[in-house]
Amino acid sequence: MLLIGIGGGTGSGKTTVANKIIKKVGQQKCALLPMDNYYRDMSHLTFEERKKINYDHPNVIEHELLKEHLENLLKGYSVEIPTYDFVNYVRKKEQIHFSPKNVIIVEGIFALYYEEISRLYGLSVYVDAESDIRFIRRLMRDVKERGRTMESVINQYLETVKPMHDAHVEPTKRKADIIVPKGGYNDKAIEVVVNYIFKELEKS
Repeated sequence: MLLIGIGGGTGSGKTTVANKIIKKVGQQKCALLPMDNYYRDMSHLTFEERKKINYDHPNVIEHELLKEHLENLLKGYSVEIPTYDFVNYVRKKEQIHFSPKNVIIVEGIFALYYEEISRLYGLSVYVDAESDIRFIRRLMRDVKERGRTMESVINQYLETVKPMHDAHVEPTKRKADIIVPKGGYNDKAIEVVVNYIFKELEKS
């Protein structure tokens, strides 16, 4: 099994890159494991307290559970991955049954951050994009998909998203084997990743 980590800033195009890779490799062989599913459950706090938490800090990801799941998948075991309610900042009761595949892509802003998880990857990819493009994409996503107001998204970006990106996400670029500029629209860079995957699959 080949584990691939795809990191990069919010709105950089990580999911687009991952989906293009899956389409080329094939869903029978390749699956996406979103790191966003592993946000820690905050149901023990009041809603007002939950809203004040810095969700762009690496501590909010339950990376210990993710590492455990990845190790089990590498051994050939299926896992039950959590799901998250981004409107109320709590973990949902529903879980997703996730079975091993030849290639599993771990995608998230902190995908390359945790050393104990990065060591499991056969390939580390950093998706890069201009900061203004990333902000616009985040704004559109959070308003449309996560029930946020435009004002709250802008405030969050200025107060936590940008400072946390500069401190914790941007430095992970140095861990990448491949950097994909221009976000999800760099087909040449994506082709390089896909060719590497096929070569690795031929070895197994």
